[in-house]
Amino acid sequence: MIKIFVGGFPLDFTELDIAMLVGLHGDISTIKIVRDKKTRICKGYAFVEMISKDGAEKAVEALDGIEVGGRQLNVKIREEKPVAAPRSYSSNTRSSSFSSGSSFEKKKRPRRPI
Repeated sequence: MIKIFVGGFPLDFTELDIAMLVGLHGDISTIKIVRDKKTRICKGYAFVEMISKDGAEKAVEALDGIEVGGRQLNVKIREEKPVAAPRSYSSNTRSSSFSSGSSFEKKKRPRRPI
């Protein structure tokens, strides 16, 4: 799957409107319009997952820079950033600053007069 960024479309666009634009150039897997969390108003950009790289490249070539609803589209292939592997913490490893037989004692703090 190839993800493309579609930005600059009118704020009243729906997933169906984007599908009609992009779907002419290749098969679409998913469409995610980015919206404000509180107001749910469209921010004017979306991510579209295309099934094939060829379809994504055709969509970018055909749609990037065209005017829709008085606004210019910005369409490009989104490069996936490599995800860092999560650290693995084992219950058998211990920090070198703690020994297995150490004991802790509570220290008393000096009291201040009230």
